[in-house]
Order: sequence, then C-alpha cells, then structure tokens
Amino acid sequence: MSHAFADIAFTPTVRRLQTQHGSRAAYARLDQGEPTRHALTADEVDFIEARDGFHQATVSETGWPYVQFRGGPAGFLKVRDAHTIAYADFRGNRQYISAGNLATDDRVALILMDQAQQRRLKILGRARRVSLEEDPALVAALQVPGYKAQADGAVVISVEGYDWNCPQHITPRFTEAEINQAVQPLRDELERLKAEVSRLKGLAR
Repeated sequence: MSHAFADIAFTPTVRRLQTQHGSRAAYARLDQGEPTRHALTADEVDFIEARDGFHQATVSETGWPYVQFRGGPAGFLKVRDAHTIAYADFRGNRQYISAGNLATDDRVALILMDQAQQRRLKILGRARRVSLEEDPALVAALQVPGYKAQADGAVVISVEGYDWNCPQHITPRFTEAEINQAVQPLRDELERLKAEVSRLKGLAR
C-alpha cells in the first residue's frame, strides 16, 4: 500500500475504527518512515494496461456516490506517465452522470480487477474530462486501433494514491479468451487422438 493512499483513505474516523477492531497496529507503519509516494511502478503499469475494464466511482454535487463500469479492449486504459492514466471516453447511453459529477468534484476512485489471478488494484485520483474539440490529438492517441466505438472525449486522471488489495475474497473468474487458452492443449490432444483412431481404423480394414 502506498503512503499516499493511506493519507487519503485513513481518515480520523477510519483510524478510530481500526483501533477499535484491532487492525491499527498493522497499518501504523504507513504513518512513519519514507515520504509519501504515489508514482506508478512497472508492476502497476503492466497491470493497468492489461485490463479490459474497471469500475469508477464519482460523487455528485448532492453528495451521492455513483459507480460506473468502463469497458473496452484490453489496454484501453493507458498510462501516460508515472502519475497519470487516461482513457478514451467512448460514447454510451449519454446519461453523462460521471461527466456531470466530475464537473463539480474531480475526485475519483477506480477498482481494477484480475479475477483469474485474484488481484485487485485500487486507485484514488483527480480526473478531468477533455472534449474532442479541446484536444483532438489526445483523444486520437487514446483510441484503440480496430475498435469500432467512437470517442467524443477523454478522461485524464492524476493518480493521488493506490493500493494493492487483499485477494482473500476475490472469486476466480475467467474470460472467454483465458478459457480458450487454458483448454487449447486439451483440444490439440483431442485432435491428435481422433487422428490416431482414424489411422488405426484404417489399419484394421
């Protein structure tokens, strides 16, 4: 866990509850030692750019939290530098709830999951939406080659902190591509056996 994440997420009330339930000592080390760090390392970059979706939370001007799933081809969420991630804002149902929330409060929370490997990365940041008219070059750079969805803008997130979360309660789930990769050796073996059976039948005749 980065110190920056703890500085943001561990409010006085959170710390009081940690003390009350006996976990404060385990997290106290984050309050001491090295200065706050929130730069993404190679591990985070590889994980982020391999995802094909994530959940993003924003807060409305009336104080309500709103969680939205953002999906696309693997790699559509891009790391611009050690402190910045961004993605093309593909056209959807045009409710503009997240966009409206970001217009009044730029704070976001992202949860990125790898269900198969039971890994989860939480990111806190500040986001800004950039329209296609404002910066067409940026939007073009974030487009995914071959993906048909149209982007009418981009969302750029300044990373304030992140946390690799405990995998204890993550249920393993697999994508179609992951399943196909796992069973391909079985398919190859089945084809080999079918060919062998056909050969033996030919000899028997």
